[in-house]
Amino acid sequence: MIAAGGAYGARLARDGDSWFPERWTLDGPEPYAVPLPGNQPEEPGTEVQPMADGRVLIRRTTDGRHAFSLLYPTGPGTGELPLGAVECPDPGTRLHLLPPAPCGQRAYALAVGRRSTDVWLVAGGGFGPEHLAEVPGRCSGGVWLDRTGRMLALDRETGGRTKAVVVDLERGGEVSPLLQIAAESDDRLLLADPDSGLLLVSSDAPAPGEPRLGWGVLGSTLPVRFPESLHPPDLSLTPFASQPGQALVPESCAVAFRIDGPSGTWVGVWRPADRRLHQLAAPEGWLTGSGLWTAEGVLRLPYATRAEPCGVAPLTAPPAAPPPPAPPHPEPGSPASGAPRPVPLQQAPLGRLVTK
Repeated sequence: MIAAGGAYGARLARDGDSWFPERWTLDGPEPYAVPLPGNQPEEPGTEVQPMADGRVLIRRTTDGRHAFSLLYPTGPGTGELPLGAVECPDPGTRLHLLPPAPCGQRAYALAVGRRSTDVWLVAGGGFGPEHLAEVPGRCSGGVWLDRTGRMLALDRETGGRTKAVVVDLERGGEVSPLLQIAAESDDRLLLADPDSGLLLVSSDAPAPGEPRLGWGVLGSTLPVRFPESLHPPDLSLTPFASQPGQALVPESCAVAFRIDGPSGTWVGVWRPADRRLHQLAAPEGWLTGSGLWTAEGVLRLPYATRAEPCGVAPLTAPPAAPPPPAPPHPEPGSPASGAPRPVPLQQAPLGRLVTK
Protein backbone atom coordinates (compact mmCIF):
# COMPACT_ATOMS: atom_id res chain seq x y z
CA MET A 1 0.00 0.00 0.00
CA ILE A 2 1.24 3.51 -0.88
CA ALA A 3 0.67 6.64 1.21
CA ALA A 4 -0.92 9.82 -0.06
CA GLY A 5 1.69 11.73 -2.03
CA GLY A 6 3.63 8.57 -2.85
CA ALA A 7 6.60 9.16 -0.54
CA TYR A 8 6.14 5.97 1.48
CA GLY A 9 4.74 2.48 1.17
CA ALA A 10 4.15 -0.31 3.67
CA ARG A 11 3.53 -4.02 3.57
CA LEU A 12 3.71 -7.16 5.68
CA ALA A 13 6.92 -8.90 4.69
CA ARG A 14 7.80 -12.52 5.36
CA ASP A 15 10.88 -13.98 7.02
CA GLY A 16 10.53 -17.75 6.86
CA ASP A 17 7.22 -18.49 8.60
CA SER A 18 7.10 -15.10 10.36
CA TRP A 19 5.52 -11.82 9.27
CA PHE A 20 6.71 -8.32 10.11
CA PRO A 21 5.86 -4.75 8.96
CA GLU A 22 8.13 -3.10 6.46
CA ARG A 23 8.24 0.55 5.39
CA TRP A 24 9.34 1.55 1.90
CA THR A 25 10.78 4.98 1.12
CA LEU A 26 9.86 5.81 -2.47
CA ASP A 27 10.66 9.50 -3.02
CA GLY A 28 14.46 9.31 -3.02
CA PRO A 29 16.91 8.49 -5.82
CA GLU A 30 16.63 4.78 -4.95
CA PRO A 31 13.79 3.08 -3.05
CA TYR A 32 14.75 1.29 0.13
CA ALA A 33 12.96 -0.73 2.82
CA VAL A 34 13.20 -0.46 6.60
CA PRO A 35 11.97 -3.45 8.65
CA LEU A 36 9.76 -2.58 11.62
CA PRO A 37 9.54 -5.81 13.62
CA GLY A 38 7.76 -5.86 16.96
CA ASN A 39 8.38 -7.99 20.00
CA GLN A 40 6.77 -10.96 18.29
CA PRO A 41 5.80 -11.92 14.73
CA GLU A 42 2.57 -10.52 13.32
CA GLU A 43 -0.48 -12.55 12.38
CA PRO A 44 -1.06 -12.96 8.62
CA GLY A 45 -4.32 -10.94 8.79
CA THR A 46 -2.66 -7.89 10.32
CA GLU A 47 -3.12 -4.68 8.31
CA VAL A 48 -0.54 -1.95 7.78
CA GLN A 49 -0.90 1.48 6.19
CA PRO A 50 1.79 4.10 5.53
CA MET A 51 1.27 7.66 6.73
CA ALA A 52 2.60 10.72 4.92
CA ASP A 53 5.10 11.46 7.71
CA GLY A 54 6.80 8.07 7.36
CA ARG A 55 5.18 6.29 10.27
CA VAL A 56 3.25 3.07 9.66
CA LEU A 57 -0.19 2.39 11.09
CA ILE A 58 -0.77 -1.20 12.17
CA ARG A 59 -4.02 -2.96 13.10
CA ARG A 60 -3.83 -6.07 15.26
CA THR A 61 -6.84 -8.18 16.20
CA THR A 62 -7.48 -10.21 19.36
CA ASP A 63 -10.91 -11.64 20.28
CA GLY A 64 -12.93 -8.91 18.59
CA ARG A 65 -10.63 -6.12 19.79
CA HIS A 66 -8.83 -4.15 17.09
CA ALA A 67 -5.75 -2.36 18.47
CA PHE A 68 -4.04 0.41 16.50
CA SER A 69 -0.47 1.70 16.81
CA LEU A 70 1.97 3.83 14.85
CA LEU A 71 5.35 2.25 14.13
CA TYR A 72 8.56 4.12 13.32
CA PRO A 73 12.26 3.27 13.11
CA THR A 74 14.44 4.11 16.12
CA GLY A 75 18.00 3.24 15.20
CA PRO A 76 18.29 -0.53 15.46
CA GLY A 77 14.79 -0.98 16.90
CA THR A 78 11.15 -0.15 16.30
CA GLY A 79 9.27 2.56 18.16
CA GLU A 80 5.57 2.07 18.76
CA LEU A 81 2.93 4.62 19.72
CA PRO A 82 -0.33 2.93 20.86
CA LEU A 83 -3.44 4.75 19.65
CA GLY A 84 -6.17 2.73 21.35
CA ALA A 85 -8.59 0.06 20.23
CA VAL A 86 -12.03 -0.46 18.73
CA GLU A 87 -14.20 -3.14 20.33
CA CYS A 88 -16.36 -5.30 18.07
CA PRO A 89 -18.11 -7.71 20.45
CA ASP A 90 -20.48 -9.03 17.76
CA PRO A 91 -18.61 -11.85 15.98
CA GLY A 92 -20.49 -10.94 12.81
CA THR A 93 -18.81 -7.52 12.60
CA ARG A 94 -15.82 -7.19 10.28
CA LEU A 95 -13.43 -4.25 10.63
CA HIS A 96 -10.80 -3.21 8.10
CA LEU A 97 -8.79 -0.13 7.20
CA LEU A 98 -10.07 2.15 4.48
CA PRO A 99 -7.70 3.27 1.69
CA PRO A 100 -5.22 5.96 2.74
CA ALA A 101 -6.87 9.35 3.22
CA PRO A 102 -5.76 11.97 0.66
CA CYS A 103 -4.38 14.26 3.38
CA GLY A 104 -1.98 11.56 4.60
CA GLN A 105 -2.38 12.64 8.23
CA ARG A 106 -5.43 10.61 9.19
CA ALA A 107 -6.53 7.00 8.81
CA TYR A 108 -9.99 5.50 8.89
CA ALA A 109 -11.56 2.09 9.39
CA LEU A 110 -14.88 0.54 8.41
CA ALA A 111 -16.71 -1.78 10.82
CA VAL A 112 -19.36 -3.72 8.88
CA GLY A 113 -22.09 -5.12 11.11
CA ARG A 114 -25.20 -7.16 10.46
CA ARG A 115 -27.47 -4.19 9.71
CA SER A 116 -25.27 -1.10 9.76
CA THR A 117 -21.73 0.09 9.12
CA ASP A 118 -19.61 2.31 11.35
CA VAL A 119 -16.88 4.69 10.16
CA TRP A 120 -14.02 5.20 12.62
CA LEU A 121 -11.15 7.69 12.70
CA VAL A 122 -8.32 5.51 14.02
CA ALA A 123 -5.27 7.75 13.53
CA GLY A 124 -4.86 11.51 13.42
CA GLY A 125 -7.49 12.37 16.03
CA GLY A 126 -6.87 13.85 19.44
CA PHE A 127 -8.08 11.13 21.79
CA GLY A 128 -7.64 7.72 20.22
CA PRO A 129 -10.15 6.05 17.88
CA GLU A 130 -13.20 8.23 17.29
CA HIS A 131 -16.58 7.06 16.01
CA LEU A 132 -17.62 9.32 13.14
CA ALA A 133 -20.71 7.85 11.51
CA GLU A 134 -23.19 4.99 11.46
CA VAL A 135 -24.49 4.18 8.01
CA PRO A 136 -27.64 2.02 7.75
CA GLY A 137 -26.97 -1.11 5.72
CA ARG A 138 -23.90 -3.21 5.06
CA CYS A 139 -21.19 -1.25 3.25
CA SER A 140 -18.13 -2.25 1.28
CA GLY A 141 -15.57 -0.51 -0.89
CA GLY A 142 -14.31 2.90 0.13
CA VAL A 143 -13.27 5.63 -2.34
CA TRP A 144 -12.25 9.21 -1.51
CA LEU A 145 -13.91 11.84 -3.70
CA ASP A 146 -11.87 14.89 -2.67
CA ARG A 147 -8.35 15.88 -1.65
CA THR A 148 -9.26 16.79 1.93
CA GLY A 149 -10.65 13.45 3.11
CA ARG A 150 -14.14 14.76 3.74
CA MET A 151 -16.26 12.91 1.18
CA LEU A 152 -16.14 9.11 1.37
CA ALA A 153 -18.00 6.95 -1.14
CA LEU A 154 -19.20 3.52 0.02
CA ASP A 155 -21.13 0.74 -1.69
CA ARG A 156 -24.19 0.17 0.50
CA GLU A 157 -26.33 -2.95 0.37
CA THR A 158 -29.97 -2.44 1.36
CA GLY A 159 -33.08 -4.23 0.22
CA GLY A 160 -31.07 -6.72 -1.80
CA ARG A 161 -29.49 -4.02 -3.99
CA THR A 162 -26.11 -2.29 -3.79
CA LYS A 163 -25.80 1.42 -4.56
CA ALA A 164 -22.89 3.81 -4.08
CA VAL A 165 -23.53 6.52 -1.50
CA VAL A 166 -21.48 9.42 -0.12
CA VAL A 167 -20.74 9.91 3.57
CA ASP A 168 -19.89 13.49 4.58
CA LEU A 169 -17.45 13.09 7.47
CA GLU A 170 -17.64 16.78 8.39
CA ARG A 171 -21.43 16.78 8.75
CA GLY A 172 -21.91 13.99 11.25
CA GLY A 173 -21.77 11.23 8.64
CA GLU A 174 -24.61 12.63 6.51
CA VAL A 175 -25.41 10.10 3.77
CA SER A 176 -26.52 11.02 0.25
CA PRO A 177 -26.96 8.94 -2.91
CA LEU A 178 -24.19 8.99 -5.49
CA LEU A 179 -24.86 6.41 -8.17
CA GLN A 180 -28.10 4.92 -9.46
CA ILE A 181 -27.97 3.81 -13.07
CA ALA A 182 -31.18 1.76 -12.96
CA ALA A 183 -33.62 1.06 -10.15
CA GLU A 184 -32.90 -2.68 -10.11
CA SER A 185 -29.17 -2.60 -10.83
CA ASP A 186 -26.22 -3.08 -8.47
CA ASP A 187 -24.03 0.02 -8.91
CA ARG A 188 -20.61 0.22 -7.24
CA LEU A 189 -17.89 2.87 -7.33
CA LEU A 190 -14.42 1.40 -7.89
CA LEU A 191 -12.20 4.45 -8.35
CA ALA A 192 -12.48 8.24 -8.39
CA ASP A 193 -9.98 10.82 -9.56
CA PRO A 194 -10.47 14.02 -7.51
CA ASP A 195 -8.70 16.23 -10.06
CA SER A 196 -10.64 15.37 -13.20
CA GLY A 197 -13.81 13.92 -11.66
CA LEU A 198 -13.38 10.67 -13.60
CA LEU A 199 -15.25 7.75 -11.99
CA LEU A 200 -14.84 4.02 -12.68
CA VAL A 201 -17.94 2.06 -11.78
CA SER A 202 -19.22 -1.50 -11.86
CA SER A 203 -22.87 -2.09 -12.73
CA ASP A 204 -25.09 -4.82 -14.10
CA ALA A 205 -27.51 -2.28 -15.60
CA PRO A 206 -26.43 -3.06 -19.21
CA ALA A 207 -26.84 -6.83 -18.64
CA PRO A 208 -28.67 -7.88 -15.46
CA GLY A 209 -26.62 -10.31 -13.40
CA GLU A 210 -23.40 -9.52 -15.28
CA PRO A 211 -21.38 -6.67 -13.73
CA ARG A 212 -19.56 -4.55 -16.28
CA LEU A 213 -17.08 -1.72 -15.92
CA GLY A 214 -18.09 1.75 -16.99
CA TRP A 215 -17.00 5.33 -16.59
CA GLY A 216 -18.64 8.64 -15.84
CA VAL A 217 -17.74 12.09 -14.60
CA LEU A 218 -18.72 13.51 -11.23
CA GLY A 219 -20.95 16.50 -11.85
CA SER A 220 -21.84 15.52 -15.42
CA THR A 221 -25.30 14.87 -16.80
CA LEU A 222 -23.94 12.60 -19.52
CA PRO A 223 -24.68 8.88 -19.20
CA VAL A 224 -22.31 6.35 -17.71
CA ARG A 225 -20.62 4.58 -20.61
CA PHE A 226 -19.71 0.89 -20.70
CA PRO A 227 -17.07 0.51 -23.45
CA GLU A 228 -16.23 -2.90 -24.87
CA SER A 229 -12.56 -2.18 -24.18
CA LEU A 230 -13.30 -2.60 -20.47
CA HIS A 231 -15.07 -5.91 -21.02
CA PRO A 232 -12.45 -8.22 -22.55
CA PRO A 233 -13.52 -11.88 -22.65
CA ASP A 234 -12.15 -14.22 -19.95
CA LEU A 235 -10.33 -11.40 -18.14
CA SER A 236 -11.04 -9.62 -14.85
CA LEU A 237 -10.15 -5.91 -14.55
CA THR A 238 -9.63 -4.04 -11.28
CA PRO A 239 -8.66 -0.33 -11.39
CA PHE A 240 -6.05 0.68 -8.82
CA ALA A 241 -4.60 4.09 -9.78
CA SER A 242 -5.49 7.19 -11.79
CA GLN A 243 -3.23 9.86 -13.23
CA PRO A 244 -3.34 13.08 -11.16
CA GLY A 245 -3.32 16.61 -12.47
CA GLN A 246 -5.83 16.07 -15.28
CA ALA A 247 -8.24 18.80 -14.20
CA LEU A 248 -11.01 19.51 -16.71
CA VAL A 249 -9.92 16.66 -19.03
CA PRO A 250 -11.33 13.40 -17.60
CA GLU A 251 -11.20 11.78 -21.05
CA SER A 252 -7.39 12.08 -20.99
CA CYS A 253 -6.93 10.71 -17.46
CA ALA A 254 -4.95 7.46 -17.56
CA VAL A 255 -6.15 4.60 -15.35
CA ALA A 256 -4.09 1.57 -14.32
CA PHE A 257 -5.78 -1.81 -14.02
CA ARG A 258 -4.81 -5.11 -12.53
CA ILE A 259 -5.70 -7.75 -15.13
CA ASP A 260 -6.30 -11.33 -14.05
CA GLY A 261 -6.60 -14.05 -16.64
CA PRO A 262 -5.98 -17.76 -17.19
CA SER A 263 -2.25 -17.11 -17.74
CA GLY A 264 -1.67 -14.97 -14.64
CA THR A 265 -1.76 -11.30 -13.68
CA TRP A 266 -0.51 -8.27 -15.60
CA VAL A 267 -1.13 -4.53 -16.01
CA GLY A 268 -3.58 -2.58 -18.12
CA VAL A 269 -3.57 1.10 -19.04
CA TRP A 270 -6.69 2.81 -20.37
CA ARG A 271 -7.99 6.30 -21.08
CA PRO A 272 -11.60 7.11 -21.93
CA ALA A 273 -10.48 8.98 -25.06
CA ASP A 274 -8.39 6.05 -26.36
CA ARG A 275 -11.25 3.54 -26.45
CA ARG A 276 -8.75 0.69 -26.05
CA LEU A 277 -7.04 -1.18 -23.22
CA HIS A 278 -3.26 -1.41 -23.43
CA GLN A 279 -2.03 -4.66 -21.85
CA LEU A 280 1.51 -4.61 -20.47
CA ALA A 281 3.70 -7.07 -18.61
CA ALA A 282 4.08 -6.48 -14.89
CA PRO A 283 7.57 -6.49 -13.35
CA GLU A 284 8.68 -9.70 -11.68
CA GLY A 285 7.66 -9.67 -8.03
CA TRP A 286 5.07 -6.93 -8.52
CA LEU A 287 3.19 -6.20 -5.29
CA THR A 288 0.02 -7.01 -7.14
CA GLY A 289 -2.57 -4.28 -7.45
CA SER A 290 -0.35 -1.49 -6.11
CA GLY A 291 1.14 1.45 -7.95
CA LEU A 292 1.11 5.19 -8.34
CA TRP A 293 0.85 7.54 -11.32
CA THR A 294 2.91 10.68 -11.68
CA ALA A 295 1.33 13.75 -13.23
CA GLU A 296 3.66 13.22 -16.22
CA GLY A 297 2.07 9.87 -17.02
CA VAL A 298 4.60 7.45 -15.53
CA LEU A 299 3.16 4.51 -13.61
CA ARG A 300 5.45 3.45 -10.74
CA LEU A 301 4.98 -0.21 -9.79
CA PRO A 302 6.59 -1.51 -6.56
CA TYR A 303 8.09 -5.00 -6.66
CA ALA A 304 10.15 -7.31 -4.47
CA THR A 305 12.34 -10.21 -5.58
CA ARG A 306 15.03 -12.24 -3.89
CA ALA A 307 17.70 -10.31 -5.79
CA GLU A 308 16.04 -6.91 -5.31
CA PRO A 309 13.84 -6.87 -2.17
CA CYS A 310 12.73 -3.25 -2.68
CA GLY A 311 12.27 -1.90 -6.19
CA VAL A 312 10.04 0.39 -8.25
CA ALA A 313 9.59 -0.18 -11.97
CA PRO A 314 8.59 2.87 -14.08
CA LEU A 315 6.07 2.16 -16.79
CA THR A 316 5.34 4.96 -19.25
CA ALA A 317 1.76 5.11 -20.46
CA PRO A 318 1.23 4.84 -24.22
CA PRO A 319 0.56 8.26 -25.76
CA ALA A 320 -3.03 9.39 -25.78
CA ALA A 321 -4.92 9.07 -29.03
CA PRO A 322 -6.27 12.24 -30.67
CA PRO A 323 -9.74 13.00 -29.31
CA PRO A 324 -12.56 11.86 -31.61
CA PRO A 325 -15.07 14.40 -32.94
CA ALA A 326 -17.67 15.26 -30.35
CA PRO A 327 -20.97 13.47 -31.06
CA PRO A 328 -24.06 15.65 -31.36
CA HIS A 329 -26.08 15.95 -28.16
CA PRO A 330 -29.45 14.16 -28.39
CA GLU A 331 -32.53 16.29 -28.37
CA PRO A 332 -34.87 15.92 -25.38
CA GLY A 333 -37.25 13.07 -26.01
CA SER A 334 -35.03 11.30 -28.53
CA PRO A 335 -34.25 7.59 -27.96
CA ALA A 336 -30.64 8.35 -27.01
CA SER A 337 -31.77 10.67 -24.22
CA GLY A 338 -33.27 7.66 -22.43
CA ALA A 339 -29.88 5.94 -21.98
CA PRO A 340 -28.93 5.01 -18.41
CA ARG A 341 -27.58 8.08 -16.65
CA PRO A 342 -25.46 8.39 -13.52
CA VAL A 343 -28.34 9.91 -11.61
CA PRO A 344 -27.78 11.64 -9.26
CA LEU A 345 -24.11 12.15 -10.10
CA GLN A 346 -24.84 15.63 -11.35
CA GLN A 347 -26.35 16.48 -7.94
CA ALA A 348 -23.70 14.67 -5.90
CA PRO A 349 -21.68 16.39 -3.16
CA LEU A 350 -18.73 18.22 -4.72
CA GLY A 351 -20.22 17.64 -8.15
CA ARG A 352 -20.54 21.35 -8.85
CA LEU A 353 -16.80 21.75 -8.21
CA VAL A 354 -15.95 19.57 -11.20
CA THR A 355 -16.62 20.79 -14.71
CA LYS A 356 -16.04 19.10 -18.02
